[in-house]
Amino acid sequence: MVKMAEVDLKTKYGTFREVLFYDGQKEAIAFYMGDISEQKDVLCRVHSSCIHAHIFNSIECECREEMAIAQQLIQKEGRGIIIWLEQEGKGNGHYALLKSIPFKREGMSQAEAYEVAGFQKDARDFSAAAKILKALNVASIKMLTNNQKKVDTLNQHGIEVSGIKSLEL
Repeated sequence: MVKMAEVDLKTKYGTFREVLFYDGQKEAIAFYMGDISEQKDVLCRVHSSCIHAHIFNSIECECREEMAIAQQLIQKEGRGIIIWLEQEGKGNGHYALLKSIPFKREGMSQAEAYEVAGFQKDARDFSAAAKILKALNVASIKMLTNNQKKVDTLNQHGIEVSGIKSLEL
């Protein structure tokens, strides 16, 4: 991961530092508030792109709300990091998302809908998040997630996850 650029960004949840990383194929963004370098128990949300929620304001998923809650919790804590990964459609792409929607509307979970549509339940790779946390010298994190795969992947890549806080909507 190569750090490409960084800037402060004022949001409705306070000022965050945005750092753009690039691995030669994809961009990823670290979005943080406060002092996180060499700090323990830093709140951390690993968040994947979701065009429907973040661009089109869809109410059929919880991605936009999860992002807002993460920013609010970080603002309250005074420090924390959100890592944005380009992994639309749980890493399957936007086409897979579109093909899965009819099955989800029939009552299937999103993961089941992807599988029935011919894709992986979850094709995301969270290793880029581990590289970013290492590049920013974060000592340990408290994950803001409902997804054990994120925790397991970060642990496997040498990131100490000191706790998990579920994102309750």
